[in-house]
Amino acid sequence: MSILGGVISIKGVTFFVLSIFAIIVVGYLIGKISIKGVSLGTAGVFIASILYGILRFDTLSETLKIGDITFSNDALKIIETCGLVLFVCSVGLIAGPSFFSNLKKNFKSYIFLGVVIIVSGGLTCTLCYFIGRGSEPDSKQFVALLTGLLSGALTSTPAFSAAKGTVDPAYESAVTVGYGISYIFGVIGVVLFVQLMPKLLHANIPEEVKKITDVSAGERKKDDRKYIAIDPFGIGAFAFVIICGIFLGAIKIPLSNKGLSGTTFSLTTTGGVLIAGLIAGHFGHIGHISLKVQHDVLKTFQEFGLILFLIGAGVSGGSEFLQYFKPVYFLYGVLMTLIPMIIGFIVAMKVVKLNLMNALGCITGGMTSTPALGTLIKTAGSEAVASAYAATYPIALIAVVITCQVLILTLG
Repeated sequence: MSILGGVISIKGVTFFVLSIFAIIVVGYLIGKISIKGVSLGTAGVFIASILYGILRFDTLSETLKIGDITFSNDALKIIETCGLVLFVCSVGLIAGPSFFSNLKKNFKSYIFLGVVIIVSGGLTCTLCYFIGRGSEPDSKQFVALLTGLLSGALTSTPAFSAAKGTVDPAYESAVTVGYGISYIFGVIGVVLFVQLMPKLLHANIPEEVKKITDVSAGERKKDDRKYIAIDPFGIGAFAFVIICGIFLGAIKIPLSNKGLSGTTFSLTTTGGVLIAGLIAGHFGHIGHISLKVQHDVLKTFQEFGLILFLIGAGVSGGSEFLQYFKPVYFLYGVLMTLIPMIIGFIVAMKVVKLNLMNALGCITGGMTSTPALGTLIKTAGSEAVASAYAATYPIALIAVVITCQVLILTLG
C-alpha cells in the first residue's frame, strides 16, 4: 500500500496489522446498523472480515514468511485461535460460579437438547442428500460436501476436522468447500435468531434474566480466606487457566479399536479451555493461589477475543466463498442451520419447558455458536445465559462429530 507516490509505504506485517484494526472499525459501524431493533452487533466484524477476504485476499498471499509460517494462512489461524481462547475462557470464568447449580437443576434437559439439535441437523443433511443426489455425478463427493455444509452450518470446527479425517483423502477438499459456504449463514443466522425470538415473543427480558439468575442465589458460601494473587488484574491467573484448558483439550480418546491411529475424540482447544474456565470460575483458587480475574478484565477479553475470532474466520472464509459458491449449496446450508435451531427452540420451550433465556442459551450451545453467545449476552445484559451454553456445548460437540462420521460411513 503506497500513498502520495511512496511518501507513505505500508506493506507486509504492518499492512496486515493495519487491516485488522480497519476491519474492527468498519465491522462495528456495520454492527450498529439496526432494522426494527435488530442488529448484527459485534458480528458486523464478521461481515467486514468476509468482505475483506473477498476483495483483498491477494494482499495476504504475498510470499512473506516468518520461519516456516506461511503468512496468509497460519497468521489468520493464530488470530482466530487466540481470539477463541480469550472468549471462551472469559465465558467460563464468568459463568463458573452459577454453572454447577444450573447444571444440577437442568442436567437432563441440556443433554436432551444438545442431542435433539444435532440429530435434527443430521436428518436435515440426509434429506438434502436425497433431494440433490440425482444431479450430482459423484455421490461420495456430494456426501463429503454435505458433511462440510453441516459442520459449517453448526459452526463446528471439530466436526469439520472429523469429517475430513473420515472421508477418502481425494474428497477432503469437498468438505472444506462445504464448510466455507455454509459457515457464513451459520454465524449470522444464529446471531439474528437470538435477537429476534425475544422480540417476536414480546418477552420482558429483565424478568426472563431474573429467572436464571435466581437459580444460583445463595448457592455459594462466603470465603474469607486470603489467597495469593499472581498480579493485580488477574491476567496471570487467566493465562494459567488457558494453559490448563489447552492441555485438557489435547487429550484424545479413541473411538475405534485402532487406538490413537484411528478415529479419536477430543474436547479440542475450545472445549478444553471452556471446561477449565468453568472449574476455575467455580472454585476461584488452586491451593493458596487465587484464580480470580477482575470482571472488567474478563469483559474486555470476552469482547476482544470475539472480534479476533471473527476476523480470523471471516477473512479466510471470504477468500474461498465466491470461488466455490453455488446457490443450491448455500440453500442446503441455510436449511441445516434453521431447521435444527427452530426444532431445538420449540423442544426447549414446549417439551422441556425451560425459560426463554435458558432456551436461547441452549440454542447457542447446541449450535456450537460462539458469536451467537456473545450476542445473547448483550441482548440479555447478563452473563448468566452462558451457563446454558456451557452445559449444552460439550454434548453438542460430541454429537456433531459422531453425526458427521456416521453420515459419511452410511451415505458415502
